[in-house]
Amino acid sequence: MELYGWVHSRRDHGKLVFIDLRDRSGLVQVVFGPEMKEAGSLRGEYVIKLTGKVAKRPEKLVNEKIPTGSYEIQATGLEILNPSAELPMPLDTDGYEIGEETRMKYRYLDIRRERVKNNLIVRHKVTKYIRDYLSERGFVEVETPYLSKSTPEGARDYLVPSRIQKGDFYALPQSPQQYKQLLMVGGLEKYFQIVRCFRDEDTRGDRQPEFTQLDIEMSFVTQEDILNLTEDLFIKLTKELFPEKTISTLDKDGRLPRLKYADVMAEYNSDKPDLRKDKNDPNELAFAFVTDFPMFEKKDDGSLGAVHHPFTLPSTDTSLDPVRFQHASSEEYKNLMKILDSEKESLKLLAYQYDFVLNGYEVGGGSIRIYNQELLAKVFERLGNKPEDVRRQFGHMLQAFEYGVPPHGGIAPGIDRLVMLFQNEPNIREVIAFPKTGDGRDLMMGAPSEVDKKQLDELGLKLK
Repeated sequence: MELYGWVHSRRDHGKLVFIDLRDRSGLVQVVFGPEMKEAGSLRGEYVIKLTGKVAKRPEKLVNEKIPTGSYEIQATGLEILNPSAELPMPLDTDGYEIGEETRMKYRYLDIRRERVKNNLIVRHKVTKYIRDYLSERGFVEVETPYLSKSTPEGARDYLVPSRIQKGDFYALPQSPQQYKQLLMVGGLEKYFQIVRCFRDEDTRGDRQPEFTQLDIEMSFVTQEDILNLTEDLFIKLTKELFPEKTISTLDKDGRLPRLKYADVMAEYNSDKPDLRKDKNDPNELAFAFVTDFPMFEKKDDGSLGAVHHPFTLPSTDTSLDPVRFQHASSEEYKNLMKILDSEKESLKLLAYQYDFVLNGYEVGGGSIRIYNQELLAKVFERLGNKPEDVRRQFGHMLQAFEYGVPPHGGIAPGIDRLVMLFQNEPNIREVIAFPKTGDGRDLMMGAPSEVDKKQLDELGLKLK
């Protein structure tokens, strides 16, 4: 038989040379007899091709730590396809003891590490399960643009200058929020996307300049419809892919708790409570939903901000059908518009907003959306935007809402954080193939970096 892979380790035993050959599937021991003199030149991480015969190991030499431990390959031929320089770090440990700067600079080597490789394989299984689950239930996966318009949505945008329209800029999307709502205007009804998002904000263990989320939007749904779908998806995903895990927050009917924001803040002083019964148990998962968030909050500078985002539907009573707050003829709508005239009264409003939490982390968030253009404009103005600025920045949304928009809402669980928690990792960098460092640098590629003056001239840019 023929085998290809890397030399994981080498041991000389007199006239015999033993190596562990590694590929993505695992390890196997290879034995070179005294006639295979070229084996003496093998070193760690050499890429080789070999031929040989499968043989059963003597019972006392079986290695029960690996799946192939009962067998070995008795080599009959060897070809060194590519040697390796001396490694800048060991690859036969879990890597936690190695500094981030080294691991990120040589990330392509770090991925060879069993733990990191397995994290990426698990991530693949999670996203595949999600795609299959939603596709089977009538959802359509749609890609939305990465080059879009800069609009105020909370965090700072990453800007991309236009070469053709000098002085104008695209923005990388903080989320596909407006696009997914416009897909509902387009009548798609059930949309999802496993999508990359970009936010220019300070990084930390569970945050990166670019991250991945499962984006879901649905028409003609209630808040409970969305929570039920999310609950069913992640309960089934956990049981299928992580059978060793226990969801400790399931009630006797197999449902996850719906907790009100005011209650969790009073009891836990956090809107993402850690509900585990034993916080030392790595296989305990405590999923829950937190609902009934405030619509607005005071920001550090004293201005008013949206707790979720401006497209979230505000409410005086979230137990009521949200459609009643968007019918211009209803008393609820008239009362809501009157409240929005006052900043003080607006701060009392709740929202049809919900977060998905797990073990002390927010792993997703969503809301029922505003689809009434007059109400949407009013919310933006309440947030301090002038009417002409609202029309300039969001005119495309307001115009779209003139053409028969269905009631709709959605949720966006974060893939990075979920896989991090499933894998018991300390931060999301451990489950991303090529992450940035804690301060947002790509040490492997050397980014961010200076660019040639010619490129700046083509873009009509000059550095200050």
